[in-house]
Amino acid sequence: MIWFWVLIAGVVTFLTRYSMITFINPKTLSKTSKEVLKYVPSAVFPAIIFPAIFLDQEGYFLNSNSPQIWGFLIAAIFGYFFNNIILTIVSGLVSFWIFTFLF
Repeated sequence: MIWFWVLIAGVVTFLTRYSMITFINPKTLSKTSKEVLKYVPSAVFPAIIFPAIFLDQEGYFLNSNSPQIWGFLIAAIFGYFFNNIILTIVSGLVSFWIFTFLF
């Protein structure tokens, strides 16, 4: 019985998100709406990333010796100087692994 409700919840969630993509025509949006919607990804991304980097599983701030913080800082530096997303991701992951396993 529980799987039935999980399936229903998944379908409802999918349909609500898919309807926004399908039924809204970008040509009908005003210039102001398009300008505001340009900032949505940059507003949502930090809200998703911040807890994964700076908070532990209980919701407390990590100390400065955390490998997540150091991996983030190194990735941010690489991203700023090289403007290459692949290099940024790889540098962040490699530095995270180095700080996790070696220190």
